[in-house]
Amino acid sequence: MGNALRRPVAGLLARRREPAVVQTLRSTAAATIAYVVALQLSSEAAPLTAPLTALLVVQVTLYSTLTTGIRRVNSVVVGVLIAIAFSALVGLTWWSLGLIILASLVVGRFVRVDEFVPEVAISAMLVLGVTQVTDTAWDRVLETLIGAVVGLLFNVVLAPPVWVGTAGESIEDMARRMRQLLLRMGEELTSPTPVEDAAARLHEARRLDNDVADVDAALRQAEDSLRLNPRVKEGLLHRIVLRTGLDTLEICAVVLRVLARTLTDLAKERREEELFPREAALALEELLAHVADTLVSFSVLVTTRVTANADAAEERLTGELLAARAVRDKAADLLLQGVLRDPRQWQLHGAVLAEVDRILDELDLDHRSRRLMEELDRQSRERHEKRPRLSALRAKLGV
Repeated sequence: MGNALRRPVAGLLARRREPAVVQTLRSTAAATIAYVVALQLSSEAAPLTAPLTALLVVQVTLYSTLTTGIRRVNSVVVGVLIAIAFSALVGLTWWSLGLIILASLVVGRFVRVDEFVPEVAISAMLVLGVTQVTDTAWDRVLETLIGAVVGLLFNVVLAPPVWVGTAGESIEDMARRMRQLLLRMGEELTSPTPVEDAAARLHEARRLDNDVADVDAALRQAEDSLRLNPRVKEGLLHRIVLRTGLDTLEICAVVLRVLARTLTDLAKERREEELFPREAALALEELLAHVADTLVSFSVLVTTRVTANADAAEERLTGELLAARAVRDKAADLLLQGVLRDPRQWQLHGAVLAEVDRILDELDLDHRSRRLMEELDRQSRERHEKRPRLSALRAKLGV
């Protein structure tokens, strides 16, 4: 009985840092606090708008909380103003209800409240449907402000977690899945490979697209958690390091899919024989193993934030790249000798080398440094174009 009880408790504790668990607990607490505050300040008997607003405003990150709160308050105020105008002119009838809904949805698009466009119409209808329009309208605005302020203060006082670690784990996990696929592909090169097995590797490579989408969602959450977070320094740099790292892995995943396609085509042409001469196949297997380890080393470098650990990760990646390029040259010589003896499907042999070269080029440290600098320059230009006066002031102050 004790063990049966401990297992779910241990599972809950293990998941306490997951975004869904954190958001559930934070939203519940903020909504409850907002309701208690609204009971003291609003004349409504059950001011449920306040906890509803807090529930919607409190998001996983401070940045999304602030932006969501502004949009929600904006939508409610616009809806209330529309209801007051309609109540003064026509009152509530079936046709005025239709007009107020139409007007609210149209105005909501113009005031740019995004996902809260329906909230404009809901606020207008709720206010228009009561007898004391003015009192109810301003009570609803007050409750919305209470919920938004409580939600915002909740995240300011109790700063939400920084989800960089979660995004980093997702990036490393994706790199390890790519590594396992490369190792399986390499093992199949030293024996006759059925087309079905090669096609299975191709399907695995295609599924990496879904992995990229999942990691991208985790990274977007991490990027939001770094914005406006008082616990984070150099948030822009962290965002760019992670984003460019994922972009590189995404390119490698695409090239890996092309490599799997090449090997599948070669397996169709050589059904009863090895895909490559024996020595070349062994060299290619070793090469793919080095490329697989290089991918993992790259992901560790991208997700490492402590300087000492970053230096060690960079040294490890440099060593893997040197070893991979040495084996690549050996494999290229052996493939050339094999093609001279048997030129069948020579273009597929060359394609394998070209695809491996593309992956190694993407993982190269010099290439990564250039991408980081280009992205930093782009972000700086965009920030200057959006806020030229602020940028000029920062430049004068030496910031």
